[in-house]
Amino acid sequence: MKRLSTILVLLLFSAATAVARNYGQTATVRIWDNTTAPHSNGITTPEEEPRPNRLAKTSITELYIFAADKAKDKGMAIVICPGGGYARLSMDTEGYLVAQWLAANGITAAVLKYRMPNGHPEVPLEDAEQAIRIMRGLASGAEGYTSERVGIMGFSAGGHLAAYASTLGKCRPAFSVLFYPVITGNPAKTHKGTFDNLLREKRTTETEFYYSLQNQVTNETPQTLLLLSDDDRTVPPENSIFYYNALKMHGVKASMHIYPTGGHGWGIRDRFKYKSQWQEALLDWLSNLK
Repeated sequence: MKRLSTILVLLLFSAATAVARNYGQTATVRIWDNTTAPHSNGITTPEEEPRPNRLAKTSITELYIFAADKAKDKGMAIVICPGGGYARLSMDTEGYLVAQWLAANGITAAVLKYRMPNGHPEVPLEDAEQAIRIMRGLASGAEGYTSERVGIMGFSAGGHLAAYASTLGKCRPAFSVLFYPVITGNPAKTHKGTFDNLLREKRTTETEFYYSLQNQVTNETPQTLLLLSDDDRTVPPENSIFYYNALKMHGVKASMHIYPTGGHGWGIRDRFKYKSQWQEALLDWLSNLK
């Protein structure tokens, strides 16, 4: 943990131009922006916060890191991708509040403020992969988590990004946790806004198929936990079911929890009836990872 803290401090000072958002994180790492990243999303206007903890038009990639409670350290880390239809980011109930809870339970968590694709589908994947690389670089072995135990978590469109990194990424996570994820581009089952924002004018039958991530699962896709509600009318449950079936078809370990009610976007909200159950299920699943 000492080595982790030292590296975080160094990164914090090297990222002096990072947006000063205080979510109670241990450190903030500015990864890059449209001028320094491999690709730009084409957004030239300032980032917006239309309401508290909802970020839009993001063009600067940052990582907000929450170090695990040392007394409970489970030796793993998770990169968190908030949802928002690839148009905005829900930074609280699908971001830093989740990270705070994970850290309190001994899991180092890093909330990723990723750039909106704006029709450039390679952009969010670049951000997620670089976040995984950074977290692996911060691994401190016996004093914290190891580089082999860095996973990814995503909510809704952030779940699409987490599955994207798990299937098409070159720097794949050790495991993935997907909350009510957008998976398919099939017009009958997709979340239209997510795929519209991902692809813009590039949206065709071919690109819909390619970015329907159940079609990209292989036996190298990491083991996955899916959590969702049966009455989700925003992202149909079939999205998760398609992905789960593809994982099983390729012999990948997977678990899926479908709660009877809750709709979409519950994250870590107290109003979700099954909050304590998903938290228990997640911690149990993580404790049994091989």
